[in-house]
Amino acid sequence: MSSLAKLPRYAGVLAFAPMQAKDIEDVVCTENDAYPFPWTRGNFLDSLASRYEAWVAREADGRLAGYFLLLPAVDDVHLLNITVRPDLQGQGIGTQLLDRVCMLALDAGIGAILLEVRPSNLHAYAVYRNAGFREIGRRKNYYPAAGQSREDAIVMRLTLDAGKQ
Repeated sequence: MSSLAKLPRYAGVLAFAPMQAKDIEDVVCTENDAYPFPWTRGNFLDSLASRYEAWVAREADGRLAGYFLLLPAVDDVHLLNITVRPDLQGQGIGTQLLDRVCMLALDAGIGAILLEVRPSNLHAYAVYRNAGFREIGRRKNYYPAAGQSREDAIVMRLTLDAGKQ
């Protein structure tokens, strides 16, 4: 049994919707709470202006539970950012977000998803591996890290099979 199977499951229902400018305040607050090197408000606004595929997931009470942003390409989609509100992490919401990413990619006729993850983000790495992502490479010194140093990125890829979704 994996350590992920022991975690509590989110009991609520999430409402998914395309991210809009009105969501940015909640998204930036969650981003700042979740990461030591967060995306900026400008990063999110630029992504929306560029018409990236961006979605939010909200709880029944309207509170933001998570979000993701995708950059579609010809043969794959690049998962740029996927985040679960810190107090909800470890409850399967990240898997629900990934399921939505896969559905959107398949609906668009895209056969693969690419992403980068920090080697130090063991939980996210395990979620991606459990979802079927495989390590295909590394990007040296990709992420900012403490003390003005840099951290590599693990590049992962998931090949989608329309028959399995």
